[in-house]
Amino acid sequence: MEGIDHLAPERSKAQFDVDEMKIVWAGSPHAFEVSDRMSRLVASDPAFRKDNRPMLGRKELFKNTMRKAAYAWKRIIELRLTEEEASMLRSFVDEPAFTDLHWGMFIPAIKGQGTEEQQKQWLPLAQKMQIIGCYAQTELGHGSNVQGLETTATFDPKTDEFVIHSPTLTSSKWWPGGLGKIATHGAVYARLITDGRDYGVHGFIVQLRSLDDHLPLPGITIGDIGMKFGNGAYNTMDNGVLQFDHVRIPRNQMLMRVSQVTREGKYVQSSVPRQLVYGTMVYVRQTIVSDASIALSRAVCIATRYSCVRRQFGGKKGGLETQVLDYKTQQARLFPLLASAYAFRFVGEWLKWLYMDVMKRLQAGDFSTLPEAHACTAGLKSLTTSVTADGIEECRKLCGGHGYLCSSGLPELFAVYVPTCTYEGDNVVLMLQVARHLMKTIAKLGSGKRPVGTTAYMGRVELLMQYQSNVQKAEDWLKPNFVLEAFEARAARKSVDCAKNLAKFSNPEEGFLELSAELVEAAVAHCQLVVVSKFIEKLQQDIPGKGVKQQLENLCIVYALNLLRKYLGDFLSTGCINAEQASLAGEQLRSLYSQLRPNAVALVDAFNYTDHYLGSVLGRYDGNVYPKLYEEAWKDPLNDSVVPDGFQEYVRPMLKQQLRNARL
Repeated sequence: MEGIDHLAPERSKAQFDVDEMKIVWAGSPHAFEVSDRMSRLVASDPAFRKDNRPMLGRKELFKNTMRKAAYAWKRIIELRLTEEEASMLRSFVDEPAFTDLHWGMFIPAIKGQGTEEQQKQWLPLAQKMQIIGCYAQTELGHGSNVQGLETTATFDPKTDEFVIHSPTLTSSKWWPGGLGKIATHGAVYARLITDGRDYGVHGFIVQLRSLDDHLPLPGITIGDIGMKFGNGAYNTMDNGVLQFDHVRIPRNQMLMRVSQVTREGKYVQSSVPRQLVYGTMVYVRQTIVSDASIALSRAVCIATRYSCVRRQFGGKKGGLETQVLDYKTQQARLFPLLASAYAFRFVGEWLKWLYMDVMKRLQAGDFSTLPEAHACTAGLKSLTTSVTADGIEECRKLCGGHGYLCSSGLPELFAVYVPTCTYEGDNVVLMLQVARHLMKTIAKLGSGKRPVGTTAYMGRVELLMQYQSNVQKAEDWLKPNFVLEAFEARAARKSVDCAKNLAKFSNPEEGFLELSAELVEAAVAHCQLVVVSKFIEKLQQDIPGKGVKQQLENLCIVYALNLLRKYLGDFLSTGCINAEQASLAGEQLRSLYSQLRPNAVALVDAFNYTDHYLGSVLGRYDGNVYPKLYEEAWKDPLNDSVVPDGFQEYVRPMLKQQLRNARL
């Protein structure tokens, strides 16, 4: 059975050039080349083996992660990899590690919030891994409400120092990755107190452990918060707890790009606008959106390939049973997730462009697009991570009972991914932030200032409130403008309804609390519109290969019409479409599933994932599933002996009716 590509017949059905689609997925020929090279570099190196992770105990697991992180850094230096290549290599190692927050948040915090002098002092040390940082913001009692953090940083003018202190149990820093056992330094967020006044939360660089013996410095209590969900998953990461007992740091270790404390203890705003602080947050959230497409595409790749290998029922007169992917129920659950993976990829590309554009504008003193960037990254982080977490679990179910095995790769993928729904902003809280942006946009409509960016459709709100779809036949739903108008009308009407209901409250904040569920729904409708519109914009770009563009068009309409069916109550109750048009949407969706079916395996091949990265017996490129499942079973430590340890002490006495004499 070795060497046989069981999925070759599926690949021969493809109606497009897979190599061209790989480049579209990667974003550019250069990005594809770097990704392909780094993924194969990791996959070919036995040092990055990961199939045994679920079987390791916590200490072994963490030691193994330290080894891999050190080896990855060694290879990065030896191969003289660029920053882009190094980042890609770490991602393909595919293991949450103490270095993640160092590169992902500690360094960006210094870049975004440190002065030029501070950057010159700290960045060379961090970039050479001579210090290892974490991002210590979340506390035991506060996560989403950053302004409610309790850790204090009180300035002492006598010594020109800040005194960092944890005044309560709930002020303990809790969750920062890399903090528990490894980080030598932290970007610590605390309430700045000087001259008897509380100036709110600011960032400070605090050394946590000695660079000589790695022991915690005086006044610092630090450790790991314990086992988390899953087998390996985030248990490879040392998420930590940290308490300060009047720890003193020099004044110049306050991150001072936007505000400073003078030698005399006076709080001073710098000429650099405070809005720049949001740059780090926007950067991290746009990265999370791109990561959502990767995680969802991995799950979809596994489920799609396995759905072609797995056959159940339908065999007649000794013939082959039906491939699971040929069942419409399987297609209706899987293909919208395939479409979502592509949709999130393209909206992630756009969000990256938006971040870069906003940062250029901020540097030039233009803050006009910052509210838009904040709302987009918040809303799309919430939308994509929620859909992806649910989608991974759905893919596990689509793989039947075998999806429950760790060797399927899906339980571990889910366990690693699901915390994304709460870190960097709880998803419901983030949607409420989007809702506030929408309500402010509607409130300004009467001022004559037209909304721009993703809320530009609100400028046509009067027309959208009167909109009624002109769809007359199923094929009309293939026209992007029909789809887009329906989504715009639905989003506008839900936001306007919320604004009207808010106006009935004398206290706006009371109204916001009372209507929070409806406001979240309006925000979701807006964010779904953004994804649909950016997918449509992608189709208007120069895409090589007619077959490639046709498949992307099909995926775009599948994404949109599946949402329309899922949120049918919204579209019907707001009057955007009628029941007959909804039925036509369902008819067109079924037709598109049939068109996607012969291309399904090729569409997931375009993700270009190695078997090592995918980490799934069910999702193997060659489809050689059953022999490998059988082989994996015998690798379990429980099969090291025929008679299990403990049998003689506990089970044999039961079998021999000798429990009275057993030593239990």
